[in-house]
Amino acid sequence: MSNIDDERLLKITATCAIVLLSEVIRKTRRIRKRCWARPWLQRRSQNRGVLDLLNLELRTENPRSYKNFLRLSEEQFKHLLEEVSPYITKQDTVMRESVPARSKLEVTLRFLATGESFRSLMYATQIHESTVSRFIPEVCKAIMPNSPEEWEQIAMEFYRLWQFPHCIGALDGRHITFNAPISDGAYYHNYKGTNSIVLLALASATYTFTYANIGINGRTSDGGVFFHSALCAGINNHTLNLPPPKELPGQTVKIPYVIIADDAFPSLMNLVKPYSEQQLTMDKKILTTANRFRVLLSKINLCAEKVELITTICVLLHNYLATVNQAAYTDIADNNCEVLQGIGRQAGNRSANSARNVRDTFKDFFNSAAGSVPWQEQSVTQHNY
Repeated sequence: MSNIDDERLLKITATCAIVLLSEVIRKTRRIRKRCWARPWLQRRSQNRGVLDLLNLELRTENPRSYKNFLRLSEEQFKHLLEEVSPYITKQDTVMRESVPARSKLEVTLRFLATGESFRSLMYATQIHESTVSRFIPEVCKAIMPNSPEEWEQIAMEFYRLWQFPHCIGALDGRHITFNAPISDGAYYHNYKGTNSIVLLALASATYTFTYANIGINGRTSDGGVFFHSALCAGINNHTLNLPPPKELPGQTVKIPYVIIADDAFPSLMNLVKPYSEQQLTMDKKILTTANRFRVLLSKINLCAEKVELITTICVLLHNYLATVNQAAYTDIADNNCEVLQGIGRQAGNRSANSARNVRDTFKDFFNSAAGSVPWQEQSVTQHNY
């Protein structure tokens, strides 16, 4: 073997040795152990975060700032905390303490009021962002009506304010338009030629939203907007915990509790729409109230995720304003208010016989002595129905 071959073999051997040695060093190198939680997060109990400022100072010294921080007064917060605590309280473990229900609710309300990122909330509250991202949906779910008694309370309000018994909400949907980036192509392109996400909302008799599905892309077929929503699934799967069917006042036939909607939606056992060519104005007025947030009427120059966040915040602020000062908020005239782009007629919305029977039962009730109101005949004449 020549000297050149020997030298080449030596270089190859040396290279292999270096590679093997590097691999051994890499595998045997001591890996720094990750801590269970960052030390500054573990010091949350030392009264150094914004939640301690809220409870130790603002709550007692400046109730106005406390209400501005959470969008609720102390009394309202205590009542809400009492309602949701059984659903959001977790037990401590040997590894670490759980986040108290009070802190979860405070962080959630702050998030809903400001739209802050989970990381920003982590720095302010000393609760890790992954923990925040997990419990905020849990708290929101706990706040929603989820028992027959809560739905019955909503139905009682509808009967008291609108003379409509067995009604648990008015449903409507609107497109929120924005300038989608070119990279999204036609994903958000709707039937009106604009880019949008869809707000599908259920409103109570007092103008507050009890359900909102925000973010379905505008390209989704008309039928998909409702049929792909959690509300539709809850109706079809009987998972909304609605009260059992009962008799209308002065009637003997039991009928289910219902949601009212316009002709764009299908008729179901728990979803009643008006007769052909007639428009239901109550749910229109309820969603028109949200138009006071004029940003929803403009073409928003942000990405879809941020448009979804803005829409969510507007819905929540609407609920807040309608709750704290309902008379002043809902008495503002809507005559000059612009209307958000509707979602259009929903596909496959022919009524089943059972749904038509429910609607006819309501018709008979509203034309009876027990269900009619003094002004209805005049109203029908004025609108040429």
